[in-house]
Amino acid sequence: MKLKVIIRRCDRYDPQLIAGIIAEGMAELGVKPRGKVLVKPNVVLAHRQVFPHAFTRAEFLEGALMAAKAVGGGEVSELGVGERSGITVPTRFCFAQAGYPGVIKRQGAKAHYFDESPHQRVAVGSGGLRREVYLPKPVVEADFMFNLPKFKAHPWTRMTLSLKNFIGIQDDSHRLLDHNTFLEHKIADLNQAARQDFIAIDGIVAGQKMMLTPDPFDLGAIVMGTNPCAVDAVGCAMVGVEPDQLIHLKLASQRGLGPLDLEQIEIGGDFPLDEVRRRTENFQFCLERVDHYFQGGPLTCTVGAFPEAHSRDYCWGGCPGALQEAMHILRGFDPQVERKMGKVRYVVGRVEGPLDLAPDEKVLFAGACTSWQGEIDGKRVVIKPSYLPPEAHNPHRRPSNDMILKTAQAMARCVASRGRRWLHAPACTMSVADHVHYLSALGGVANPNFDPRLLLPINLAYLRMRVSRLGQRLLA
Repeated sequence: MKLKVIIRRCDRYDPQLIAGIIAEGMAELGVKPRGKVLVKPNVVLAHRQVFPHAFTRAEFLEGALMAAKAVGGGEVSELGVGERSGITVPTRFCFAQAGYPGVIKRQGAKAHYFDESPHQRVAVGSGGLRREVYLPKPVVEADFMFNLPKFKAHPWTRMTLSLKNFIGIQDDSHRLLDHNTFLEHKIADLNQAARQDFIAIDGIVAGQKMMLTPDPFDLGAIVMGTNPCAVDAVGCAMVGVEPDQLIHLKLASQRGLGPLDLEQIEIGGDFPLDEVRRRTENFQFCLERVDHYFQGGPLTCTVGAFPEAHSRDYCWGGCPGALQEAMHILRGFDPQVERKMGKVRYVVGRVEGPLDLAPDEKVLFAGACTSWQGEIDGKRVVIKPSYLPPEAHNPHRRPSNDMILKTAQAMARCVASRGRRWLHAPACTMSVADHVHYLSALGGVANPNFDPRLLLPINLAYLRMRVSRLGQRLLA
């Protein structure tokens, strides 16, 4: 039998309308929530003013919770909503900005902040990059996993749909492990380790180009299914992308997680694929190298060679993509930032030969794989690589990725680089947040991390997160 994927029309964020559509989708696919039901939305980053289109909308979440209760009835013993937001921002902050607390309270659900949850070792299975991954306890203990992605383009993986949404089931210390040229492999690993029982994608207003700072696109659709590969293959087809162009989808399919050939998938619903494709003819992506993307402005990029054989010419899952997102964050807080910003050269990978810097141009050597030798201002500069392959990283002993610690480390590196024109940040992967710190310092522009709109609420959320973690350790 072919796996079925449903595309339904939905042109507005009405919880009752959404609940009805999702309940009908569950019935058509023979799905009934049971036991501990965990809903996993995409809340990688949320802010009502600056990042309004990056996350699964609160109305969509409420509709999904209503549908789960209506269809599951008395067989649902617990209803939870779980996520780990990105770039070290406390999930509590993003939930509040997304409008989730009111929804969770009204629907009698429980919030699971995965940056506060204990994590457990879970086997990946054959063919994985890792033998084991660490997953939060609510994911491991869930009887029914309800995935609620946002339909978005992605600058590293082309699309983020149901498979990619599972990046948010790990806390930061494990999330950034293999979040480099092995990102696509990591996504497949996570989907081998954690199942999906039902998927409903928020495609009412989709996201174009970026994943943290997307441009809105009125798609007017809800996509539903029970198999993530089948759902993502249809999602790709909806915007004119061949499914095998999503490397993580291709890897997941090769590992037996589902089909990517549309001939093996039955597409149902009231929104025909041909009509969807006509609507999305102008849907925009941003899968572009940074040395091509940043031209004609204060930021220019020199990209060298990378250490892994399967991707010598570029690191799609690592520092370059984080640079793109960081610049879009800077633009979000100040649309004139590039007019105010000083010249910055971004150097990544193994680069040989002179950089030919402008007299007032500063340099950010980004990432553990970066190396260069030469002169800057008449002084010899040697940037040595410190990259380690996946097998050299111990997944059971990970360095802290605490927000305050990471901020302090970045600020200390910025202070240490004063008096010279260059800075080396040897991380793998260097996070979006770190990129924001370094670009702000080198470019001489305001740092959004210290914007009054963020500073107090984020740090209050951080303190609540730390208190919650401490309480769990004391009770353990």
